[in-house]
Amino acid sequence: MNEIKPTATNKAEPLRRLGEIGLSNFAPYLMNRIMGRYNANLRHEIAGLGLTTPKMRALAVLSVIDGLPISELAVYAVVEQSTLSRALEQLTADGLVRRDPDPHDSRVTRIVITDAGRAAFEQLWPSMSRVYSQMFHGIPTDERTAFVATLQKVLHNIRKHDF
Repeated sequence: MNEIKPTATNKAEPLRRLGEIGLSNFAPYLMNRIMGRYNANLRHEIAGLGLTTPKMRALAVLSVIDGLPISELAVYAVVEQSTLSRALEQLTADGLVRRDPDPHDSRVTRIVITDAGRAAFEQLWPSMSRVYSQMFHGIPTDERTAFVATLQKVLHNIRKHDF
C-alpha cells in the first residue's frame, strides 16, 4: 500500500474535516469533476469510433509510449488491469493493437499499437485536443504551465511506480 510521505507542510497542519475544507477547495474532488467532465465531453466521439474510455486511454498512451507490458499500460492509462485486459481483447480483435512476447522475459506480453490503432487515435486526437484546450480557456499560459508542474509534483508525491 502506498503511504503518504510526511512533509513539513502536512506535519504541522491540524486535521480538518471535509466540511471545513469544502468540496470546492478539496483537490481530489476537483480533479475527479474535471476528469469526469473531460471524459463525458469525449464520450460521443469515442463511441463513434467504437471505443470506450479505457480503450481510448490505452491507445493514447500507446501512441506516445508503444510496446508497454500490460501492467505498466494499466498504470499509465489509469485503468484497473482487469478492465484493461477486456479492453485489450477487443482492441486486438479490432486490429488496433497486437500482443507481442517480450524478447527478454517470456512471462511478459507487450502491447503494440498497430497502424489501424494509430489511425483511430489520430482521428480522435482533434476532439481530445479541443476538449483539453476548452479546459484551459481564459487561463494564461504561465498559469497553465504552473498548474501542470504542480500536478506533476503531486503525482510524484503519491505515485507507487517510478514512472
